[in-house]
Amino acid sequence: MTLQRTFTILALSLGWTIVSCAAVLAEPPGLVGHWKLAGDAQDHSSQANHGTAQGVDLQVSGQAGQAGTAAAFDGRQSHIEVPSSQSLQLGKQEFTIAVHVHTEEELDDALGDLLSKYDPQSRRGFNFSILNNAGVTSSQANYRHVHFGIDNGSTVPQWSDHGRLGNAVMIFGMAVYDGQLFAGTCEAGEKEAGRVFRFDGQTWTDCGSPDKCNAVSSLAVYQGKLYVGVSKYRLAGSSLSESENPHLGGKIYRYDGDGKWLHCGTLPDTEAINGMVVYRGQLYAGSLYAPAGFYRFDGGTQWTSCGTPDGKRVESMTVYNGDIFASGYDQGAVYRFDGKQWEHQGTLDGATQTYGFATHRGQLYVSEWPNASVYRWGGNKQWLFAGRLGDEQETMPLMVYNGKMYGGTLPSAEVYRYDDPQWSQVGRLDLTPDVRFRRTWTMAVFQGRLFAGTLPSGHVHSVEIGRNVSYDHALPSGWVHLAAVRDINQLRLYVDGKLVASSAAFDPSEYDISNEQPLEIGAGAGDYFNGKMRDVRLYQRALTTSEIEQLAAGNSAR
Repeated sequence: MTLQRTFTILALSLGWTIVSCAAVLAEPPGLVGHWKLAGDAQDHSSQANHGTAQGVDLQVSGQAGQAGTAAAFDGRQSHIEVPSSQSLQLGKQEFTIAVHVHTEEELDDALGDLLSKYDPQSRRGFNFSILNNAGVTSSQANYRHVHFGIDNGSTVPQWSDHGRLGNAVMIFGMAVYDGQLFAGTCEAGEKEAGRVFRFDGQTWTDCGSPDKCNAVSSLAVYQGKLYVGVSKYRLAGSSLSESENPHLGGKIYRYDGDGKWLHCGTLPDTEAINGMVVYRGQLYAGSLYAPAGFYRFDGGTQWTSCGTPDGKRVESMTVYNGDIFASGYDQGAVYRFDGKQWEHQGTLDGATQTYGFATHRGQLYVSEWPNASVYRWGGNKQWLFAGRLGDEQETMPLMVYNGKMYGGTLPSAEVYRYDDPQWSQVGRLDLTPDVRFRRTWTMAVFQGRLFAGTLPSGHVHSVEIGRNVSYDHALPSGWVHLAAVRDINQLRLYVDGKLVASSAAFDPSEYDISNEQPLEIGAGAGDYFNGKMRDVRLYQRALTTSEIEQLAAGNSAR
């Protein structure tokens, strides 16, 4: 007779209610949540942290191709909610999140949040997501980048100044590509040209001027390569002296490394390019100035016109719930493109220009001029007021970072945090004297920090809110195993069992992230997750690299 059978007979004779001894012994230490997502949202750990699925398809195929072994999230509203419990109070202790995720290569929506347990009021908790930040004034700043952050709600922003890039009067756009931050500049001199610089976290490297015009105005990552749009920017629009550089822009270039730029075509009748975005596996770009133009890249140097909404210019562009949304400078409006045609999506009250986009808690937000207000899309061409950023006149970039949405402004080049319904100032970045306008023009998330570029100083600044780590390479499509670890005094990220990023050390006693909010699977501060998941695990300890390698390989043992 086996030991297990003997124990079971004894327990039954004594009237005990027991769980199988073998099952108890098999559970890995520290496991407080195990959602296999194989036909249900039940917790298969001993903690009974069962979830409620909302709009999630729990019967799809997983890595082995068998039906009912994974869950599909639609990126619209589907998610799983797990009520808060004592075992999910992570406090100041170590913990590990591990999950297999599947994403498509061609996207018509942001990838969104994987797991979060975060209280926006107290700013306490954690956020684990895949960043697709497009429409950040003029650039696609982040594309398929993994972010993990914790916050205790008490961080006082301390901005770092990373200096002026060349002779820049403006940081026009930024994008994270191949583990580095790239920034496009505007230089005003007659014989100067817009340049691209890359930053490794310590040093800026000059990648040269793709063209002779005065600005590199837009950046986007497409098919594993960095593309930039160039412009002759009219500096009078920012109340500065006009550039004497005579060269027009309107061209697209691809970065081939080591300061080499390949010409990829010219947009017809276009002297400046404002926005670029990747949508359904294709790259799109639009004209900054009249005449309006919107084009699709068809390879080589070929760009095909896709029309514009009633001849109106489409500027910053983002992808949201199946469509491209675009801001406009001809009226305070937003437009939507479904891949074939444009549709007017309403006008913002009191606005004459619309600027940048962000998706926050699954909803689309847009910024504007001349009231520095932000609006939330309510559907049916309705835009709902979401507050004003101080006494500023213009809000430009919007970015979600570690649980909260941030915005940059004109004329004081400030940064604000959205504390619904209020906006709270968290920094003033440009103090150039004797100018009318100072702008926080663009943003990006890199090395776990929020970066921002300014006009007219041409500087780049960054800040860390809470503690953060990011994987600054594009996450491959298909099935990938991801793990986020809060160790004793450090955050770590793993992709397919390999350590890919670590945060700076911090004092663990300062980061109590306890809160009473539910644990959300497939939802968080950014967007609803768009893809498939399986085998979601939460441990109240920091797993070793070896243990994470086993999970990545599909081994459910310790």
